[in-house]
Amino acid sequence: MKVQASLVALTLMLGTVFGPPARAADAIVIKFSHVVAPNTPKGKAADYFKKLAEERTKGRVKVEVYPNSQLYKDREEIEALQLGAVQMLAPSLSKFGPLGVRAFELFDLPYIFPNKETLYRVMDGEIGKKLFKLLEPKGIIGLEYWDNGFKHMSANRPLRKVEDFKGLKMRIQSSKVLEAQMKALGANPQVMAFSEVYSALQQGVVDGTENPISNLYTQKMHEVQKHLTLSQHGYLGYAVIVNKNFWNGLPDDLRKTLEKAMQDATRYEREIAQKENDDALAAVRKAGTTEVYLLPLQERLNWWKVLLPVHREFEDKIGRDLIQAAYRVAADVEREGKDK
Repeated sequence: MKVQASLVALTLMLGTVFGPPARAADAIVIKFSHVVAPNTPKGKAADYFKKLAEERTKGRVKVEVYPNSQLYKDREEIEALQLGAVQMLAPSLSKFGPLGVRAFELFDLPYIFPNKETLYRVMDGEIGKKLFKLLEPKGIIGLEYWDNGFKHMSANRPLRKVEDFKGLKMRIQSSKVLEAQMKALGANPQVMAFSEVYSALQQGVVDGTENPISNLYTQKMHEVQKHLTLSQHGYLGYAVIVNKNFWNGLPDDLRKTLEKAMQDATRYEREIAQKENDDALAAVRKAGTTEVYLLPLQERLNWWKVLLPVHREFEDKIGRDLIQAAYRVAADVEREGKDK
């Protein structure tokens, strides 16, 4: 972390951050860094945005996409963005808690979103806009929310009842909510960069983790996890963010073109996210290395009862009003569904 920070600081000293946007052959360069594989929903959407941006700006913008933590790991990428070493990221929503914007941990709360309709209304409505506003004092502008689906539990022993988690070392992102979630289940949470998870599972440094299926499959975690429980207990999404100084320094017409390209890339990303997860699950089943278990409704209710106190525990940090607003969106969606 310190080595990486010093490299970024050197970039600052050389004057490439606070000067004009980086150019290659007279094109404005946007370095878009992310930590997952190119064949994930996020990876495909980043490449699609690159295509749209370069086509629609007629070469005035060049987007360089760096997947799989090629430039920065989980804990480094937001600092790199703030310092201007990269211009665009799509970090998971859990990353903003350690940045000091704890309200984003709303998305980490277990069982907060009963369905995708509720989720998208929260992201695209007043709640999502309010959260993006909180990033601006940090030198960050939020553009769009991307979807990666609901999370499921995996481990090297079956996870069918809450008691099965007792004593397991479970990898999590750096999030106090996720830490509390694992402790509520009786597990020992282990914060770890995404790029390190496969080897940690392989070597037994951790026993299990939580992921949408597309992440589990594209990172080959199913090769080193004997059991997968389809629990849909939590959510993993992303925020596409840009360096505020860089974005505001773009010509108005160019910025509007890029905003429209990002909106279209977001629409594409959400369309493919569910299919990518469905296809990944089929591939995991076909590989035969992992036993897949669908958590029955009654057992899911038992998990929910154990995890619900986590909501109350974080009311002060996330904001009780924010949590209640998410509940109201879920209630509206349920009521509308009954009225149809």
